[in-house]
Amino acid sequence: MPKEHWKTKPEGRDFPAAANYLSLLLPETAVSATVAAFRAAPLSRGQAKDLLRASALPTLGHRNVHVRKDLAKVKKGRKLSPVLLVRGSLASGAPLTVADGYHRICASHYLDEDAEIPYRIVDLG
Repeated sequence: MPKEHWKTKPEGRDFPAAANYLSLLLPETAVSATVAAFRAAPLSRGQAKDLLRASALPTLGHRNVHVRKDLAKVKKGRKLSPVLLVRGSLASGAPLTVADGYHRICASHYLDEDAEIPYRIVDLG
């Protein structure tokens, strides 16, 4: 499988997907501000194992339908979209929030847990 399997920019559909998820957690004004911040945020990189650990999310099994689809994309040479993250807080105990890309993080973890995953991260205002 290709070592580098990431695009350099999120796909257009990633922002509405992040907004849909965040709308379950935040009021609409905060969702709109967070999505706008995602659009402007620079690209950073972090290891799959660290993103999962900071989010306190389990690694989805490689049999999960969405993880399988992402693994198949990589096998075909298609690149995955960077993930969208909201920074957590050690002080308040809030974990990193994966607004979009959880399945992609898990798929990448199976390919190489030490590989760098591109992401855009924002702070809640």
